[in-house]
Amino acid sequence: MNSSKRGGLVILFILGMSIFGYSQYASASQIEISITQSELLSESEKGSEYNIELQFENPSLLILTSGTTEFFVIADEQMVGKGQLEPFTLQPLDSTFVKGTFHTDADENKVQSVKITGVTKYDAFFTSIEIPFVYYPTEEQAREFIHQD
Repeated sequence: MNSSKRGGLVILFILGMSIFGYSQYASASQIEISITQSELLSESEKGSEYNIELQFENPSLLILTSGTTEFFVIADEQMVGKGQLEPFTLQPLDSTFVKGTFHTDADENKVQSVKITGVTKYDAFFTSIEIPFVYYPTEEQAREFIHQD
């Protein structure tokens, strides 16, 4: 095989891997998150402590490994709490349940809308990617989530 054909094959290989990598990054950016469980652990005048479980669904073909993820609870456009999720691994085209805890100082009687937001850093192959997430629970989930009446 002459050198021009080998060079062309190398370029095609690099181009193909780049397209595959970008498509998987785009897929990984579409990870879906939902609340599967929220449990009130304690309440005091300083706030409330909760256990939480989230389900992450991986639409990509990549195995994604995450370290500890910090997230924020936002109610009515103000941060009312923050927490951490345990490290986890998302298998390709699969979902996993992730446990964590959070603390909130919310005046739970006045909360109108809730969202959970954060950035998860995933290690994939030879690189790591940071993917922000925002989850808007339904009104019913939000009430359960922050244990309103």
